[in-house]
Amino acid sequence: MNDQAETLRLKMMQSKGRTARSLAVISGKGGVGKTNFIVNFASSLRAQGKSVIIVDMDIGMGNVHILLGASAKYGLREYLTGERTLEEVVAESRLGLNFICGGSGLETVLEWTESRFQRLISAFETLQQQYDYILFDMGAGASESAIELILSVDEIIVIATSEPTSITDAYSMMKFICLRDPEKKFFIVNNRVLPKEDGNEAFTRLQFAMRKFLNKETTLLGALPEDAAVHKSVVAQQPFVSLYPNATISRRMNAITANYISSGTDIDSKETSTFLGQLKKLFARGRG
Repeated sequence: MNDQAETLRLKMMQSKGRTARSLAVISGKGGVGKTNFIVNFASSLRAQGKSVIIVDMDIGMGNVHILLGASAKYGLREYLTGERTLEEVVAESRLGLNFICGGSGLETVLEWTESRFQRLISAFETLQQQYDYILFDMGAGASESAIELILSVDEIIVIATSEPTSITDAYSMMKFICLRDPEKKFFIVNNRVLPKEDGNEAFTRLQFAMRKFLNKETTLLGALPEDAAVHKSVVAQQPFVSLYPNATISRRMNAITANYISSGTDIDSKETSTFLGQLKKLFARGRG
């Protein structure tokens, strides 16, 4: 544990002189594999040489640490209240992936005091200097607290299955966000695709609705099949891309990651992140 703490301290002291991209992973409904996706997406990014941290914003239902086979004594709430330092709330899995648990103190950002909000900004400023990507695992649905953060991030990945309820709820979520920020960029991943299903069905239907009703384009990153390796990796509390690197789903996940990096969103090829600036604007409007 002392070695791990020292490693984290060194990371916090280092500066890459560039700004991390911020990415929210969302879904319209629960049970579509959103958290499993973000854990494996982060692991795949890390395997491709990117430094990544996951911030678990699924209030009350966060389970990033469970899927990583790790534990976290403290979360972002303890940092915001001043009980713990940022170093103390950044946890590390046994495979070296960093994450931060959320907490009930994150529910209504716009009602925070100035000092607490400034503490949040300070944390994100530090993380943006230390990582290539900050991935936010958002809770299912469109709560006001979730929308506040989602509207600030650079990009959004939407996880959907071919089930009609998943597609309908995902569209409602995307529409709500798009009406607040028409410029927000959406990526779509079709998850849990069955062998006889069209792997692009969810994307095709979502893209059609977004084009017809909102004149908005979306980008397909890829599709992930229903695979026994997922269940086995959950039981083993390890990302399937690490535990079963040759499985079909792992190869598909790596392809999705490569598609994302080559889409123009890579930290080395895209303009500076506007994440903190957008978050500050939201806070200012909420208090005004």
